[in-house]
Amino acid sequence: PPQIKDEMEEPEPLQIKEEPEPLQDGELKAYDLKTHIRTHTGEKPFLCKECGSTFIQISHLYSHMKIHTGEKPFICKECDKHFRQNSDLKIHMRTHTGEKPFFCKECAKGFSHKSHLYSHMRTHTGEKPFTCKECDKGFSHIRDLKSHMRTHIGEQPFTCKKCPERFSDFDNLKTHMRTHTGEKPFPCQELNKHFIKTPELKTHMRTHTGEMPFLCKECGSSFSQISQLYSHMRTHTGEKPFTCKECDQRFRGISHLKTHMRTHTGEKHFFCNVCAKSFSQISHLYSHRRTHKEEKPFTCKECDKSFSHKCYLKRHMRTHTGEKPFTCQECHKSFSEMRSLQTHVRTHTGENCNQTSPKKGQSRQNSNEQLQTDIKPDIFK
Repeated sequence: PPQIKDEMEEPEPLQIKEEPEPLQDGELKAYDLKTHIRTHTGEKPFLCKECGSTFIQISHLYSHMKIHTGEKPFICKECDKHFRQNSDLKIHMRTHTGEKPFFCKECAKGFSHKSHLYSHMRTHTGEKPFTCKECDKGFSHIRDLKSHMRTHIGEQPFTCKKCPERFSDFDNLKTHMRTHTGEKPFPCQELNKHFIKTPELKTHMRTHTGEMPFLCKECGSSFSQISQLYSHMRTHTGEKPFTCKECDQRFRGISHLKTHMRTHTGEKHFFCNVCAKSFSQISHLYSHRRTHKEEKPFTCKECDKSFSHKCYLKRHMRTHTGEKPFTCQECHKSFSEMRSLQTHVRTHTGENCNQTSPKKGQSRQNSNEQLQTDIKPDIFK
């Protein structure tokens, strides 16, 4: 095998002939036709001696040779960035001028590069020409396929400089960096709320529109997020793939496990700005805030009674339906509330709670006297 030159050795300059003189008008038309014919025949007569690549036009070969020489003679006057080809410089200049000359006929979106327009058009046609050979998944962009391939080989080449997190995709790293900078560039037009990435904004907007595009084929339930649908589907399959390492309790969704872990860590990072009370879940904070506003948005359709929490409404509805979903495993007696079942179970175990009936040997009179002592005097005022 040929010896590999030392990396520090200065490479010998490649011998490239000078570019030919420009052709005259008549010659130019004949040359253009001859070049065009090669797009049909597939003929590529101009060969790179360094790597064996072939080209339809000699100008393409000259441009390609700059890859081997490292030559970048075209310089941007705005930012001093260098380019191999004048066409690359022209395209780059649009990042400074904001020019977007290529427009989508479907949605009028503008692009600075024709290839970007072609890629965008696939979002309308649904075309996915790039297929993963491992799992047959299709992609509309080659960059998406390349990023996806890393999920098969486990490659994560993009590392965050602020923390040890690694990513298989550069866009994911850019999005992650906003968690360090605090940048939230995607605002909700309905209220003063901002988001780190576009999908978060789209998901949030469904709270305003009421859109729930993800439908369960088993029971007809619909969801605003596909992750919610996946989690819901496990209620049908019984699957609980996420296990707590502390207590072996299993959960349908990773979010449920993360929430549960706070019961072990004691973490409560959601604070009420009125009374400074803290909560382990943001949904608990939202519910708590209603106690300050005396807001009761959940109304019973049977009797118009209102509740501050959805769980209170569900519990109340059982008084209308007669449903008793909590069953004692010892005697099969059923209850409408979990706390009623817990109280009942103590009749089997003999366990006493903190507020129990009098202990054995203690008279009812002594018990009543103790009760009178525990009552605050000013309660009767």
